[in-house]
Amino acid sequence: MIQDGFKLTGNLKIAINDEVVQELDNLVVDDGKEFVASRMKDTTKAAMTHMAVGTGSSAAAGGDSALGSENDRNALTSTTVSTNTVQYVGTWAAGDATTGITEAGLFNASSSGDMLARTVFSTVNKGASDSLTITWTITVS
Repeated sequence: MIQDGFKLTGNLKIAINDEVVQELDNLVVDDGKEFVASRMKDTTKAAMTHMAVGTGSSAAAGGDSALGSENDRNALTSTTVSTNTVQYVGTWAAGDATTGITEAGLFNASSSGDMLARTVFSTVNKGASDSLTITWTITVS
């Protein structure tokens, strides 16, 4: 039996006002793995287009299909493919998603949709005058 150890991993950097405040790994959820497999066959599922943040605190689990408590979802600022990685960038301007953020997810729709990945982290307080940028890198290895 041949095994190549194919896996998906993710890492994200969270920045407030261009200063990285956290960097951590994430979980590629079951729906995300199904999404990747479907893209190998055809393009019946839309590409990832949005990133959401929320205030949920339940640990990320493979069966997750939504954030625990979504606060705000924005269209991706950019998507870059390089060798075996895809980098997604999401931004929230001053006054947008002003709260203590504890989770984030990648989605292929402006509401609901397929979730590729989810992570839960220590509270990042986004004040009314702060900008927030999340840079999320998914690696296929």
